[in-house]
Amino acid sequence: MPDGRGDTAGAASLAGGADSCVSLRLLATTDMHMKVLPYNYFADRPCDQGGLSRIASLIARRRAEAANCLLLDNGDFLQGTPMGDVAAQALQTAPRRLHPAIAAMNAMRYDAAALGNHDFSFGLPFLRNVTARAAFPFLAANLRLRRGPGFPGHTILRRRVTDRQGRDVPIAIGIIGFVPPQTADWDCDLSEQMECADIVQTAMRLIPEIRAGGAQIVVALAHSGIGSLPARPGMENAAAALSAVQGIDAVIAGHTHEVFPGPGIPAAPGIDPVAGTLSGKPAVMAGFGGSHLGIIDLELQPDGRGGWFAAGFRSRAEPVDPALPDCPRVAQPVIGVHRQTLRDLRRRVGRTSTPLNSYFAPIGHDPGLRLVNMAQRWHVRQRLKTTRWAGVPVLTASAPFRAGGRGGPDNYTDVPPGPLSLRNLADLYLFPNRICAIEMTGAQIAGWLERSASMFCQVRPGQTDCPLIDPRFPCYNFDVIDGVTWQVDLSQPPRFAPDGRLLNPDSRRIRQLRWQGRGIEAAQRFVLATNSYRLATCGLFSPLVTGNPVALKGQELTRDVLRRYVRRRRRIAIDPRPHWQFAPLPGSSVLFDTGAGALPHLDGVAAQRPTRLEHAGRDEAGFVQLRLFL
Repeated sequence: MPDGRGDTAGAASLAGGADSCVSLRLLATTDMHMKVLPYNYFADRPCDQGGLSRIASLIARRRAEAANCLLLDNGDFLQGTPMGDVAAQALQTAPRRLHPAIAAMNAMRYDAAALGNHDFSFGLPFLRNVTARAAFPFLAANLRLRRGPGFPGHTILRRRVTDRQGRDVPIAIGIIGFVPPQTADWDCDLSEQMECADIVQTAMRLIPEIRAGGAQIVVALAHSGIGSLPARPGMENAAAALSAVQGIDAVIAGHTHEVFPGPGIPAAPGIDPVAGTLSGKPAVMAGFGGSHLGIIDLELQPDGRGGWFAAGFRSRAEPVDPALPDCPRVAQPVIGVHRQTLRDLRRRVGRTSTPLNSYFAPIGHDPGLRLVNMAQRWHVRQRLKTTRWAGVPVLTASAPFRAGGRGGPDNYTDVPPGPLSLRNLADLYLFPNRICAIEMTGAQIAGWLERSASMFCQVRPGQTDCPLIDPRFPCYNFDVIDGVTWQVDLSQPPRFAPDGRLLNPDSRRIRQLRWQGRGIEAAQRFVLATNSYRLATCGLFSPLVTGNPVALKGQELTRDVLRRYVRRRRRIAIDPRPHWQFAPLPGSSVLFDTGAGALPHLDGVAAQRPTRLEHAGRDEAGFVQLRLFL
């Protein structure tokens, strides 16, 4: 795979074959997250990365090359940019208005789409209303609603296609969609309205029905990461296990924002990241936000029983060239919502004397995160004044949403000192989570921090330039608790795996955990302000507090509370000193990636640290590397 794109022939060559062969091209997008136009709303400027209007131009080119083509989407299209928030607010007052994402996707002539977990972020009634205006079906086979009309699990697209001799022949293509089984549990309100079954078990039950209904080829739209080949009940990332189900011919994966085929997915039993196959079947995952277009070319031949089988294939994930022009047919219907979004985001709400950036979040310097925590504490204290928790100390937890990772070297919050606008606050808190609060003990607070500290790699005393961050651990799971101080001992192995499993039960990285300068007792009572996602029954942190009293079952969005808090204070000044630090490991050093925007702040942050922090170069992806001496 010399170009890193997985453009490799599959089990049979595409050259040659019977004259009755039919070539069918599948084009797939995934995890668009409301990136309709190539515009960075947080920086308030156009950008070169993705967007439906730009990927539409690539889709047009690849469609023109193929006589027979389907365009499919794999979910998470409704939430992710401020345009999505503005569109959701507009539809509350004008529910018959066409949602901009649907307007764009209708213009692009999608054939079918799966739902993703974030498509439920604005509620089930909203999702029903939005998808009802689509000119194509939205699918969720493992979703069951407790009341009211649901979503179809599959569809059979009956098409007339052209074979190699130019003859017009019929074909029936079954498309089935899946959401992560945890979707309902990630939001307590959704769990009261719906439930999600296991992906693989649902497929084993329904694929024979789809075949019996006339489908000659079956494509699975799985809003799910690659995962591992052996199926386990309730797998969140089940694309590899799903591919082994008999009767499925191709798999479109997503959810984890990775690229497949490609070097980012390691080879494993049943997983070939060079050929682009799962269980020997063609599969793609097209990044996120329109970064890539998934392409599967199938060579279908008659099976002798009136059906078809895939005799050959080619899978690839093609990067979207930033030089591609925007497609006017897609951009024009959404320009009004785009302009309204800009007007809303440019409204001033206050001033900050402190730069609010996330470049140094992995080492404890993140003033923007502290501002979010300050707003959460203010809100929870107000709500608990007349409750039995009125005198209990309130701590508050939040995590950085934009701190590099798969989002790339520009994926950092960077708000300079000066006026604060709504776009700056939207940058600080991306998701429509609600503020909740739960009673916890000192021991559980330590456990919460252990879960976060598992993001770091182990460092042996005396080792130099070790990687600091486990790349499998996303930054949005790195909760920082405001109101206490602590140290992290990197010489100890992580207590938890990235997926939340207890990995090293005897390991303890959290040292010197203190509240108001005093050591915290194991049974000491606190209230922790957090968000609805953290308290979900299947959340990574929820097992630590299962059964604890909920002090506040949130109804208000965290970002709305942040907006009110800043407007109330008007002038924001954040104490830049970190709440936590690494335990000393003389003779040891670590490296971590950050954005180039960190360099102007490096001297100021380094001056606040007990040990040296310095620039160590830049990698091929464009990340700046910093060296921290322990």
